Amino acid sequence: MAKQIFETKEGLKKLQDELAFRKGPERNRIKEAISVAKGFGDLSENSEYEEARESQAKNEHRITELEEMLKNIVVVDESETTSDKVTLGKTVRVRNESNGKEYVYNMVGSTEADPFANRISNLSPIGAALIGAKEGDRVTATGTPKGAVDYTILEIKKTGV
Repeated sequence: MAKQIFETKEGLKKLQDELAFRKGPERNRIKEAISVAKGFGDLSENSEYEEARESQAKNEHRITELEEMLKNIVVVDESETTSDKVTLGKTVRVRNESNGKEYVYNMVGSTEADPFANRISNLSPIGAALIGAKEGDRVTATGTPKGAVDYTILEIKKTGV
């Protein structure tokens, strides 16, 4: 059985939109590029043709990836969860116990993660430590670039609230 992928509704929509783009406009663009490149003559020395075929292969591979992901997605409906514990779709304010700094993270599915925007996935070291914890809990994130880091959960709320 394939591994389940947990996503928010937003993450599911993003994947569906990418699949639609790759199957429609992107396929058509690549098809046109191949057609134009074929018009340049000898395919054995035609770099435009090779480049277009490589783009086609990458696009088809990504389509297959997306279709497989979409088969295994479990959508976490954040509106149906309470704010008493950390789940996907929650915003969590924590304090790093080693340096005293506070951080705010939005918990998202793995395909939505963007650490530079403080959007962390349940599969990241910090996200994995936070999932299921409650306000006031102290958790340890292992496997971070700085090693094990302790965090205290200060606040949990639904994202967008």
